[in-house]
Amino acid sequence: MPYDDCLPPTRRARPLSVAAALAAVCLTAAGCGGGPETGGAGAASPRPGADAATSAAPTPTGKQPLPKGPLTGRTVVIDPGHNPGNRDHTREINEQVDIGTGRKECDTTGTATNDGYAEARFTLDVSHRLRALLEAEGARVRLTHDADRPFGPCIDERARIGNEAKADAVVSVHADGSAVGNRGFHVILPAGVKGGGADTSKIVKSSADLGARIAGHFARTTGSAPSNYIGGNTGLDTRDDLGGLNLSTVPKVFVECGNMRDPKDAALLTAASWRQKAAQGLADGIAGYLKG
Repeated sequence: MPYDDCLPPTRRARPLSVAAALAAVCLTAAGCGGGPETGGAGAASPRPGADAATSAAPTPTGKQPLPKGPLTGRTVVIDPGHNPGNRDHTREINEQVDIGTGRKECDTTGTATNDGYAEARFTLDVSHRLRALLEAEGARVRLTHDADRPFGPCIDERARIGNEAKADAVVSVHADGSAVGNRGFHVILPAGVKGGGADTSKIVKSSADLGARIAGHFARTTGSAPSNYIGGNTGLDTRDDLGGLNLSTVPKVFVECGNMRDPKDAALLTAASWRQKAAQGLADGIAGYLKG
């Protein structure tokens, strides 16, 4: 669930016409057929053993030169949704910050499965795996946080990190907290927004391209279908109420990898093998976008 989506959106823009790009990828994909917001309970205490043997292999970040590869010279910022410590800092994360077109909470706790596997732990695990895959292709990768701070960062700072890095792409990793029966993934794209400190006019088209490529590869690699409750079965949703997108000056999307409140989706999200597939689908989509 997006960190600046603790309340139902007041208005949503219509999805962009990028379904054709998704369909083009799915034509060659196995498993793009049927199958796998709102509300979000606070992140509960993680289920004991939920993350056992789930950490991705150590990455070379800051320790040794990156390998040369097709993404050498490119910068990717990965934004793990929420922070495991947010639940202990409710006063701080409820502070209002400027999102350009208004004000919103600094961050939220995120959602969790019914068994207590927190979204914040899921997003960090997938982000570690994604970082390893992108760095193996030569990309410079930065995380907005690595559970190395008590809470946050706030949504405006998350956007600023990507902007200051002059990232070629920013992907915010999430999982949704919707009703049972609502299944599948969706990619949230920035709408055309201009107001206050927000101006997405230069990134709407490139972000839509990034999102469509991620959606196609994510469906193919994970076997999950696009959301059956958001995006009109395209796997794409365009929004104008998320500060993390409104304040971005570089191509950026959010990815809701599945619905943690649906038992079938939750079984996928809590499986290390599926999370590796999710990271691979994200990496392939990002790489496809960066390679053109």
